[in-house]
Amino acid sequence: MTGEHVLRIEGLWAGVADTEILRGIDLEIRPGEVHAVMGRNGSGKSTLSHVLMGRPGYEVTAGSVTLDGVDLLGLAPWERAQAGLFLCLQHPTEVPGVSLEALLTEAARAGGRDPDTVREALVAEAERLGIDERLLERPLNVDLSGGEKKRNEALQLGVTGARYAVLDEIDSGLDVDALATVSRRIQEATDEDGLGVLAITHFSRLLEVLEPDRVHVLSQGSIRVSGGPELAEQLETEGYVGVLGDAAADEPETLVGLPHAAGFGEDPFADPLA
Repeated sequence: MTGEHVLRIEGLWAGVADTEILRGIDLEIRPGEVHAVMGRNGSGKSTLSHVLMGRPGYEVTAGSVTLDGVDLLGLAPWERAQAGLFLCLQHPTEVPGVSLEALLTEAARAGGRDPDTVREALVAEAERLGIDERLLERPLNVDLSGGEKKRNEALQLGVTGARYAVLDEIDSGLDVDALATVSRRIQEATDEDGLGVLAITHFSRLLEVLEPDRVHVLSQGSIRVSGGPELAEQLETEGYVGVLGDAAADEPETLVGLPHAAGFGEDPFADPLA
């Protein structure tokens, strides 16, 4: 382990069902930085988030992922969370019978933090995100709208005090006002707490508030183009074909025959091959 603070992905190859999806991903995200990953359906964006968090069913065939010097690939998903990695799910799961406060209290206890501080932090985060305090007592995500579930994800991120966050299309299902609120809160966390962010998104509107330091375009499992915030604007006006040329034209809209996030069932960490 080194004293360097960085989420480092080096030469990452990974796949599922004997099909290679990621083909040599290299990224470095430092505290306070926002890196956006954009790409068409089937480019490997969600696969990257699942592999980083350790979702069952994916096989890493080459490369490494370290968080502040800790080898993540050898850890279970809960151990990666305790190491400081947080995944905001594209499809947040409903957990009947477990309140948000109970979940975060147990997470604090498991991580060696004072569980008595959770309630105060939870109420403070709810206020910053415009969440009705009464929703904190409900079973996790049960009977909530898509936007409310995404606000819950951002709230959990704030309370857990994670060092790096992977946002898997957190803008999906959010209206304009909710998107601005969630994006602003995450941007504040990068400025105030040094949160490092990997934001996976289809749309540049997320990046109007959540200011990216770097934008990366994923195609056919590889980062083909990287640039500053202006790259997102270029994608908005020219599309992927305009930015990537033949690489975008050759890419399928989906990876046919592979299980995708929405088809894995209610459990986002269920074995896709089961």
